[in-house]
Amino acid sequence: MIWLKRLVDVSLLCLMGVATWLWLTMLSPWFYERPEELPDIEQRTHQVFVYGTLRYLPIRWVVMGTSGSPKPARLDGFERQGLDLSRNADSYVDGLLLTVSPEALQRLDRYERLGIRYERVEQTLADGSTAWVYVRLPMVSELEIHPPAHRIALVTYD
Repeated sequence: MIWLKRLVDVSLLCLMGVATWLWLTMLSPWFYERPEELPDIEQRTHQVFVYGTLRYLPIRWVVMGTSGSPKPARLDGFERQGLDLSRNADSYVDGLLLTVSPEALQRLDRYERLGIRYERVEQTLADGSTAWVYVRLPMVSELEIHPPAHRIALVTYD
């Protein structure tokens, strides 16, 4: 019988850990501050194309507090690499088109770490509709940085 008590204790501890992690990453005032240079969210209904973890209903409920009325959608000209997109004219990505409120879009921005990890760009989907798509900001190692054509010497004068 002691094993049952320990199992219940461990299960409750795990649930509390998951709940704490979700609160910290989704709702807490810590760990994300919307960059000031980002424009305010327009007070209207928004369309968002999702292709990764947000395709799953439980994740959408935790992140947005709603299902977003998902519809199947396709984004042409991109390919999926893990949870990121990269441009590829010969490829496409299947996902879902969500209809969200400004509040839900703000929660999505927080989840995607808008301005820090992802940028939100408007793209035309295969059916001709437009939607916001979260695309990873370029990593420093992926930026094309070219060395100067001539070597530069820094000399100090006394």
